Amino acid sequence: MSAKRALLSVSDRTGLLELAQALVSHGYELLSTGGTAQVLESAGLPVSLVSDLTGFPEIFGGRVKTLHPKLFGGVLFDRSVERHVAEAVENEIPPIDLVAVNLYPFEETPAIEKIDVGGPSLLRAAAKNHAHVTVLCDSGDYPPVIDELNATGGTVSLATRRHLAAKVFRRTASYDAAIARWFQDDGEALFPERLTLPFALGKELRYGENPHQRGAFYVDPAASPSALSRFTFVQGKELSYNNLLDADSALFAARAIGSGAATIVKHRIPSGAALGDSLASAFAAAWESDPVAGFGGVVAFTGRLDAEGAKALTARFLEVVVAHEVDDDARPILAAKPNLRVLTVRPDAGPRHRLEVRGVDGGLLVQESDVRPDDEPSWKCVTARQPSDGERSALRFAWKAVRGVISNAIVVTNATATLGIGGGRTSRVDACRDAVAKAASRAVGAVAGSDAFFPFPDGLEVLAEAGVTAIIQPGGSMRDSEGVAAADARGLSMVVNGRRHFRH
Repeated sequence: MSAKRALLSVSDRTGLLELAQALVSHGYELLSTGGTAQVLESAGLPVSLVSDLTGFPEIFGGRVKTLHPKLFGGVLFDRSVERHVAEAVENEIPPIDLVAVNLYPFEETPAIEKIDVGGPSLLRAAAKNHAHVTVLCDSGDYPPVIDELNATGGTVSLATRRHLAAKVFRRTASYDAAIARWFQDDGEALFPERLTLPFALGKELRYGENPHQRGAFYVDPAASPSALSRFTFVQGKELSYNNLLDADSALFAARAIGSGAATIVKHRIPSGAALGDSLASAFAAAWESDPVAGFGGVVAFTGRLDAEGAKALTARFLEVVVAHEVDDDARPILAAKPNLRVLTVRPDAGPRHRLEVRGVDGGLLVQESDVRPDDEPSWKCVTARQPSDGERSALRFAWKAVRGVISNAIVVTNATATLGIGGGRTSRVDACRDAVAKAASRAVGAVAGSDAFFPFPDGLEVLAEAGVTAIIQPGGSMRDSEGVAAADARGLSMVVNGRRHFRH
């Protein structure tokens, strides 16, 4: 019986020696390339170079080293087909029974020279011929394969080979998708003719929104360093599906307001948002916006979490806290609440490209995220009374705060904090009622922001009756003139900015 052969050519050498030693112990001959061969030789393992098999050297700086019919033939020929076996013998092509290849780390350092050609080709060839060939593209699979080799005396089952083959095609599809996206970023259309999402499994979650639903967290290997998926876990219980969903909403809302913003979110809807010189002051003001809804909420702060802030947070029941940094003296205070999940995320350098994807039955809805900066010079006051400087400052804050609220969205604010939020309502007038009810007497002299136009004057009237003096909204309704008339009749100042901020 001819010797079994394994081709090992890896850029990530994790577990390489253990795999190679196991293969040799079970009678495999080792074939390898360049750097991998050197590692094996240094460990005293017998190894032959691919170039010795092919009779052809590595050329073009390593761009061509495995692309040869003797190598691919040994991987691809069907051992159960007599004609294939005869052709292999005639052309002196020995069978290759195991292929372990991992790809140049393109996702980590995208560049032309990091585009692997031979690696994906070998993996796909071995996966296609998994009836006879074991293929490994992930060092994490080495230990179970070693265990199976040891248990069987050197063979790998068809079920395992098929499982590993499927993994290869997922890996090469993701790899190609990352490369395609890198090329696409260079002036190509935002929505290509085929959408491929090169996301890697970050963690399988305990469950999804509800315990009877399965859930997982996939991450983009090319995500911005400031993306939520790049978080550092400081402390707390395991993150859930809902934790991550709310953390993203809270961070989005805080970033929309800017540096020093604290937001409190429950079920994706902010219950409060405020600016402050510290987390403690911003959190206190945001909490007052809705002291009931904040219970069990998720907090995001675009700044440092210091000891004072840690004391403020641990005085309340919260699920998750996201901040840029956590001071050393804050950590023992937070540790007193061991179930509180605390994450750090790097500051956002400014507006960046971000796609939002949602599944519908049989398809995906894809859009660019609502992160474009506001164009304040284009804002226009459409009422007889112009806003005062103080009102204009408050309107500016209201417009930032409303961007992170689920539609229909109304916020009642001063210049630094929300006083009441109405979000996720099916009618705008109900959102107005919610916002002023939560603001109560603080609505007197406050301003309001609306994520979309007022289709009827009733919402404006609710705000005016509560004491709101100025409103900012996109405009665009067929009844805009009725709204302006209603505002003028009550002495309101109303600014129209022409940009809607629906968030479903």
